Amino acid sequence: MDSRFLGIADLVEPPSVAVVVDVMRAFTVAAWAFARGAEEIVLAGSLEEALALKARHPDWVALKDGPPAPGFDAVNSPALLRSVDLGGRTVVQKTTAGTVGALAVKEASLVLCAGFVVAGATARLLQARGCDSVTFVVTGEDGRADEDLACAQYIARRATGAGTDAAEFLRRAGESRAAAELAEGMRQGAHPDDVALCLELDRFPFAMVATLEDSLMVLRPYAVPSAAARVRSERWRGPAPAVREPGRPGGRGPLPMA
Repeated sequence: MDSRFLGIADLVEPPSVAVVVDVMRAFTVAAWAFARGAEEIVLAGSLEEALALKARHPDWVALKDGPPAPGFDAVNSPALLRSVDLGGRTVVQKTTAGTVGALAVKEASLVLCAGFVVAGATARLLQARGCDSVTFVVTGEDGRADEDLACAQYIARRATGAGTDAAEFLRRAGESRAAAELAEGMRQGAHPDDVALCLELDRFPFAMVATLEDSLMVLRPYAVPSAAARVRSERWRGPAPAVREPGRPGGRGPLPMA
């Protein structure tokens, strides 16, 4: 698999397959939102768009970077979100890096959003799709955020099927500038547990697929069982039924979680 690692500003043309990485904290938060029951996440291009969507859909949950603000229901912190019941809700997310990166590649045929918490499932989905060329968008610090680059490199290694020890990649992320700023309380809207939650490898068994729908970029979970889990499932239940692949034309609605 040919892998490129680019910052948002380095994207010259839409890639065929893009993995947008924001470890601290946009896509760790997104994964936790799905774990807490959210059905989908709309990635907003601006705070104004997020508020406008919230005004049109009062039952949606609006989330942003930084401190709490009027009109928003939550902040971009996995620790603060992990106890929130989001069952069946739509979340609108606007962050300074992650959502910007996803919108920058919205024309790609397949867009995955990732952090360490969904790294394994993301790599398995790339393998399942037989992706020959993948652009990893390193969203933080103009493409220089080491936590995002480390995660992107780790996913790329795993997607090739090579045995990969995560320890060095997690160490780099834990020693990154973003981790230090969060740990030292330099970022508003943060919780002391945020860094640890962002470094939980393979916490969730799903990848996160973003698709362009009616001019909105919508993120949904997509279950990608491990090889061992597939073997156990087929042994007891027979082969799993076919599901709609991400990135292909089809009806709207959440991507299957099982």
